[in-house]
Amino acid sequence: MPEPRFLVVRLGSLGDIIHTFPAVAALRESFPRSSIVWLTHPRWSFLVQTSDLPSEVWTVETRTLSSLRNVIRRLRQNSWSAAIDYQGLWKSAMLPFLGGVTRRIGFSSATIREFGVPLLYTERVATSKSHIAEQNGDLSFRAGAQRRTAPVNLQIPERDQVSVCSLLRAQRLERYVVLSPGGGWRSKCWPAERFGALSRKLWESSGLRCVVNAGPGDNDLAAVLVGSSGGAEPFVYSGNLGELMALLKGAACVVGGDTGPVHLAAALDTPVVGLFGPTDPARNGPYSNARATSSENKNIVLRASGVRTTHARDPQTHPSMLTITVDAVFDAVCRCIGVAR
Repeated sequence: MPEPRFLVVRLGSLGDIIHTFPAVAALRESFPRSSIVWLTHPRWSFLVQTSDLPSEVWTVETRTLSSLRNVIRRLRQNSWSAAIDYQGLWKSAMLPFLGGVTRRIGFSSATIREFGVPLLYTERVATSKSHIAEQNGDLSFRAGAQRRTAPVNLQIPERDQVSVCSLLRAQRLERYVVLSPGGGWRSKCWPAERFGALSRKLWESSGLRCVVNAGPGDNDLAAVLVGSSGGAEPFVYSGNLGELMALLKGAACVVGGDTGPVHLAAALDTPVVGLFGPTDPARNGPYSNARATSSENKNIVLRASGVRTTHARDPQTHPSMLTITVDAVFDAVCRCIGVAR
């Protein structure tokens, strides 16, 4: 009997792909010799390849007609045992549908936010799990995986490790904490001046310098953070994804909101202090290999009680983020890295 051939659809983004890895790892663990083709946006091809889970990575730009035509033709030229849409959007669900994949697995309407998408699936999975990584695991389980999630071992290219090590040596940084003040939606971001105050407290209490991860569009936040840090001299870093992985892997701790670098750090098994407000950490919190294997979880999540979950992409900081104090985050970091206040 031939090995099954799976199409995995998860187009983006950084945190969402990270939260798909444990489910695909369970699929790979159950079908070690099977072909697993992962369909994603070109921007995330490198990230998907670092997981060492798919046999092949195909890319598609859903806003470009020629790219859509090419990938649909390619899908039709291959035979598939099943397509698994972990994204649950029209743009992801339509690809295996138009590509002629006979068995199409996705979430039921109780989970999906875009109305009508489950009509494109032949199997609709209702999930009772809270965290999105475990919801994704329910899809893998329906496809035949023996368990829902499994550990992930992300591969960091040696050139990126060497580059970051050289950079840290030049800055005389051995033990450091990474601060990630940005985020896809500013409403999810803890104020940059509070990150600066945290940097100052860590420097004054234990001599720890911080590295500021400044992603695209975060330069203004990084400037405010540095300006609020007193004499702590945090180092502002901006680099490619492989270098970011190396930086996060080597950190004593990573602090940030519901954003890609924090989820990436958790996947690399670096301790995380997650700062949550409008989004629910029960669904979107940092997910490490410890959670995938029911082991001890070393991550700490801070969120005010009674916050109403919303995914509105507001440009201003959500009021719930302002309830998280610098002292509370400082205490959490000290617990994470094992130093006294």
